[in-house]
Amino acid sequence: MKKGGMMIITSPVEQLFTLFNETSLRLQEELGCSYLEALAETGENLFQGSVLQEELSEVTVKWLKKQYEGIYLERYTNEEIRKAFQLVILKGMKEMVQPNHQMTPDSVGMLMAYLVEKCIKEPSFRLLDPAVGTGNLLLTVLNHIDKKVAAAGVDIDDLLIKLAYINANLQEQPVQFFNQDSLEPLFIDPVDAVVADIPVGYYPNDIRAADYQLKAENGHSYAHHLFIEQSVRHTKPGGYLFFLIPNGLFESEQAGMLHRFIKEFLYIQGLLQLPVGMFKNKQAAKSILIVQKKGEGIKPPSQALLVNLPSLSNKREMDKILVNIDKWFKDNKG
Repeated sequence: MKKGGMMIITSPVEQLFTLFNETSLRLQEELGCSYLEALAETGENLFQGSVLQEELSEVTVKWLKKQYEGIYLERYTNEEIRKAFQLVILKGMKEMVQPNHQMTPDSVGMLMAYLVEKCIKEPSFRLLDPAVGTGNLLLTVLNHIDKKVAAAGVDIDDLLIKLAYINANLQEQPVQFFNQDSLEPLFIDPVDAVVADIPVGYYPNDIRAADYQLKAENGHSYAHHLFIEQSVRHTKPGGYLFFLIPNGLFESEQAGMLHRFIKEFLYIQGLLQLPVGMFKNKQAAKSILIVQKKGEGIKPPSQALLVNLPSLSNKREMDKILVNIDKWFKDNKG
């Protein structure tokens, strides 16, 4: 791109962002839909290599084809595609402002991938994200793991899961997606690991909640408790679960039940408290909880890994912490 005689070099992420953004805006205007719905349409077009919407004007079809033809996806890495797609989704979410659709920060996804890689020794395994949303956390983990992974994601929101499916397709990551209430029965084979940024709040379906051990005595149950129980149900004995949890998880009036449930079915492996500066305020701060499902021959660690993480951008401090985490894994996981 030339500007006043100067050549401006754009990064691969910027190139893809511009393509996704401009084609989405054109489709949004012509189809009369939301920006995120238009993004799902343009992503599908790009993946299929054609313009699939029949109601578009001839001029728009020509213009879109020209835009798509200027981009060769095979020249981009999975992470470049994911980051660009994530930025466009974030732009679209600002329009919608739904509090439950906060995207998991990249640095947290990479940290989760590192922890999954450390815990799971097998060269191939099954992975589930029961609150997959737009797929950002799951795909960050998949892009940073050097193993063969059969992954599945579940979400009740049909637009978010459509974006997740397109996101995975563009990165050629083979993920199975299920568009349903994650707390209804899941027809998924037991998995070796779960990663989830657990939705926090009350679960409105009391009849369904009655099937869970962690149901509330009175009133609505906590969705985040039920998500933990549902995840444990679908994990093999000895499997690992990595949850992004609110720091106050164990302080609510229903926390006693959760403590008993964990004691009965799980071993706590570690709790990594994320820096408060990553979140809007102290109340919104989160931690990564690592648990292992009990089973024959499965022993608890001699001591749990408890870490207060520094700012993730502080390389020196983070390197020191990672050395300690590595040492803990050597001592406890061999």
